[in-house]
Amino acid sequence: MPLTFVPTPLGNLRDITLRGVDALRDCDLLVAEDTRVARKLLSALKLPSKPLRSYREQNAAAATKAILEAARLQSVAVISDAGMPGISDPGVDLIAEARREGIKIEVLPGPSAALSAAVLSGFDIHEFRFAGFLPRTSAKRRAAFRLFSEEGAPTTVWFESPQRILAALHDLESVDPLRRCFVLREYTKLHEQQILGSAGDAAASLAQPVRGEIVLVVEAERVKHRAPADFNRAADALLATQESVATIAKTLAQRGYGARREIYRRLSERRKR
Repeated sequence: MPLTFVPTPLGNLRDITLRGVDALRDCDLLVAEDTRVARKLLSALKLPSKPLRSYREQNAAAATKAILEAARLQSVAVISDAGMPGISDPGVDLIAEARREGIKIEVLPGPSAALSAAVLSGFDIHEFRFAGFLPRTSAKRRAAFRLFSEEGAPTTVWFESPQRILAALHDLESVDPLRRCFVLREYTKLHEQQILGSAGDAAASLAQPVRGEIVLVVEAERVKHRAPADFNRAADALLATQESVATIAKTLAQRGYGARREIYRRLSERRKR
């Protein structure tokens, strides 16, 4: 029997997929982050009630064995409170353990706030990353934003709580005041809000008091395209100074030759020649 991970609507119930409805209707056991939320979902979708088992961060270690034993004999569906189970909840650990036990797994396609926010931002996401929740303290958030900027990281998506989003935006502004970001609040819900601009712009535009689910997307440095020959000449001139590759990469990134991480790789290759 498969262990089926079923994405559930973030807000609008019509975002449930037909396969999702089938899985919730036909499963023998429904594993849910919060069983109360699961009951409300089944009722709203006019689906029959199901035997329910709670699976959340606080009880995951104790509940995993029983869930996997059930999955050997029954059809088991797994949901989170909203969106794709396994993202920022312990579902991924359940999948890893199921694979070790040889239990068949299915993950149905469906709603994902992180992916939707990345697309809605309009930023370059040919390469991007999801970094989970931002750190809780200001010092660690600033360190994360500073590392993002210094590494030349791709466009990055973070989750944040409504209680900390203003502080997080102030931290981003203090580290990189001109960096563009996109804030998506209450995606697919009645009071959805989309904000594009600097961190300061976003903080000033958020509805007060801040409520709901928040996704923060921070744009990668927009690269000024220069001819390869220009890069090679500039790189060779700086490499001849015997400065460290890291220092030269930073200098070339500031001159608009690309992201520091990629420049560092190219410089390392040129130095070996």
